[in-house]
Amino acid sequence: MVWIIAGVVLFIVALTLFLFRIEDLSHLDQEEYSVRETLPSAENRQVLEQIREMGRVSKGLHGKARLLAVRHHMDSLSDGLELKSEFRHCETPKGEWVIAPGADTRRRILYIHGGAWAAGSPRSHRSITDRLSRIANAAVFAVDYRLMPEHRYMDGVRDCRKAYTWLIENGPETPNKATFILVAGDSAGGSHTLGLLAWIRESGLRQADGAVALSPSTDLTLSAPSNRGNISTDALLGPAFGGLSKVPRPVIWWATLAAFRVSPTSPVASPLLGNLSNLPPTLIQVSDTEMLLDNARRYATKAKAAGSAVTLHTWPGMVHVWQIFTPMLPEAEEAFADIESFIGKLESHKTQARSAQT
Repeated sequence: MVWIIAGVVLFIVALTLFLFRIEDLSHLDQEEYSVRETLPSAENRQVLEQIREMGRVSKGLHGKARLLAVRHHMDSLSDGLELKSEFRHCETPKGEWVIAPGADTRRRILYIHGGAWAAGSPRSHRSITDRLSRIANAAVFAVDYRLMPEHRYMDGVRDCRKAYTWLIENGPETPNKATFILVAGDSAGGSHTLGLLAWIRESGLRQADGAVALSPSTDLTLSAPSNRGNISTDALLGPAFGGLSKVPRPVIWWATLAAFRVSPTSPVASPLLGNLSNLPPTLIQVSDTEMLLDNARRYATKAKAAGSAVTLHTWPGMVHVWQIFTPMLPEAEEAFADIESFIGKLESHKTQARSAQT
């Protein structure tokens, strides 16, 4: 009997090593990145209170009831804000156009919201999409991709791909080609954003002019040091996912495979583990206290080594995806000024490239 049990254990270990062949990426942690030398603003305390409120609305709830409570709370984040854009529902592909007054609708942004692939919506992230439309003078399409667990992970991926392909040729009014296109997303949507860039490259489609990823999840194997080291300092993800630190990673990999029906080592789920060459200029923003810090750092380091222009900017002491708390949070305003500067550089380089061709 003992030999049978030992044989089963050895088989499972061997199968795990075979299915989840994970490259040691610890060498990517050696590069140092600068962090802004400022203290969190006083308004950050209000943000932390809103984060605690999210925890309270789902306290005592389990399963679908808990998920629905989180979804409802996220959708209320934009309530009461003075948003200046027009919001138009779109059925095919499913999503929402966000158009600031006077925005050039041939300039387009595909926005992919976060929410752990199970929550969030175009409505929950209107504070971000409204601001993006204004600073980029562009029409933003916030894709309403299918969420887990009602749908498969790959359904959401396909929705993002479909939306991007459609956006190249279609604006909010009539079919016409985009003159400028940016892909942006946060957290889980930031992972979809980075994965989408690689898919666009492989598909031979017109590549985006640039990309913005806010606190992206780049690696579902959870091998980065901050995934465990920053649990106590991450006010949002720590309480929600910190318990995973007590679970052996191979168990998490098997659970991820079962839930996502995609291996956590697949570049579709973990863009960090894919080919990061020949990608468009990308800006990544992250906080030094969040669990996904090293996910962002590793992606930036590997992408730059592969020749892609990736810029990483780090803020001290901010909550995960603090940009959603604009305009209340000064650091969110700083982040959008940073994005506006990045977009300006993209356009400058594009103009120089056109001039060089003539």
